[in-house]
Amino acid sequence: MNKNFFLIPAVLLALAFSCTSPQKPNVVFILVDDLGWKDLGCYGSEFYDTPELDKLAEHSVRFTNAYSASPVCSPTRAAIMTGKHPARINITDWIPGSAVHAKNRKLRTPEDIHNLPLEETTLAETFKQEGYLTFFAGKWHLGETEKYWPEFHGFDINKGGIDWGQPRKITGGRGYYSPYNNPRLENGPDGEYLTDRLTDESIAFIESSGKDPFFLYLAYYTVHTPIMGCDKYDSLYLEKSLLLPDSGKIQTRQEHTGLTRLNQTSSKYAAMVRSLDTNVGRLLKKLEESDQLDNTIIVVTSDNGGLTTLRRPGPTSVVPLRAGKGWCYEGGIRVPLLVSYPGMPHAGETTDLPVISMDFYPTLLELAGIDQDREQHIDGISLVPYIEDPGKIEERELLWHFPHYHGSAWTPGSAIRENNWKLIEFYESGRLELYDLGKDLEEKHDLSGKHPDIANRLKACLHEGLDEMGAQYPEASD
Repeated sequence: MNKNFFLIPAVLLALAFSCTSPQKPNVVFILVDDLGWKDLGCYGSEFYDTPELDKLAEHSVRFTNAYSASPVCSPTRAAIMTGKHPARINITDWIPGSAVHAKNRKLRTPEDIHNLPLEETTLAETFKQEGYLTFFAGKWHLGETEKYWPEFHGFDINKGGIDWGQPRKITGGRGYYSPYNNPRLENGPDGEYLTDRLTDESIAFIESSGKDPFFLYLAYYTVHTPIMGCDKYDSLYLEKSLLLPDSGKIQTRQEHTGLTRLNQTSSKYAAMVRSLDTNVGRLLKKLEESDQLDNTIIVVTSDNGGLTTLRRPGPTSVVPLRAGKGWCYEGGIRVPLLVSYPGMPHAGETTDLPVISMDFYPTLLELAGIDQDREQHIDGISLVPYIEDPGKIEERELLWHFPHYHGSAWTPGSAIRENNWKLIEFYESGRLELYDLGKDLEEKHDLSGKHPDIANRLKACLHEGLDEMGAQYPEASD
């Protein structure tokens, strides 16, 4: 990585990123599927190895309180693309989600939509209107039918983005290994690894872009199930796992009717994380070799928390956070986030500002010198002032609405964070849980009984916000 990349004075940065500049900044947005808050070395993992991402963190602002818009994938992906809360778009479950009328459930869950509406102006469409080449690779999961796939939402090129939520081992497909049998990604040589292939496609796009500015959205399928490991690293992490206490025996705790994994020991998962890291490094190296790195905005984040909690323990752990994917506890919604751009004044620092997926839209527009569109990205704020001053903290209310059942053992509910206060409402029972995240990051101590006034006020704020967005609620089953 060019050592001068992050040393450009801020005044020059403003000039370089202005609309009048002949050289518009490129954007590389990397979205990792199910990457947990503690799955990177720079976020505290001691078992997974992520040297390339850790190096990037040294040249980024690292967010400690970054959140996905939802504890599951499709709603967050819609929020990133539109700058709108999932409840406002009415994509509140993964697509197609769990059955609305499933038997033996206390609640009938809302019928949300299964396609990102074409009338939404996506990030890709906005960049395309500004003269950018637009490229998508990986997991889309925002449309059940072809006419809602990436090429119909502003992307010039689509490599692998269809209705799938994960690589499939069907009709002869081998999941993360070719043949993929994906209608938007030609099969590679037998045994080719999907994470490598998506990076190869992204590198080829960079090489073909010439001097044109580009918006590259790389949405890796990894580390979503099936947990298949990676041939290059499987043996390395199998040996490493055997050196862990108790030879890596899984530790768990009860989470309502599910089980949460408490330790990172899966050698296959570790191999997938390492492959991800290596490929991010390859992409950054290509940017540097092509003299693009000095003019590229880079974002790395996840669509939801790590898969830790299921009817059986998941493949990773995000302790000290509680639960994982599918839950509105911190483990299901708090995610890694690295943001870098040339000349940023506080590279290598961290910020505690609570941020959420809808913030990417206005942030990227401001960094690229593109006029804001508040009617579109109505639920996000630009993070640029907080990247330029990581110590700056503003009061924010963040809302999550997941009124569906999930295989993680979650039951329908919603949550709100106001400063350090966090309230979760469970719709089956009407139960409220209140936590002080400043003192209780693990969400162990429910304070709703001690502070009913705060709990009731936050509940009112939660529903006021959800109602303003037209949120749908579950109802009692017939």
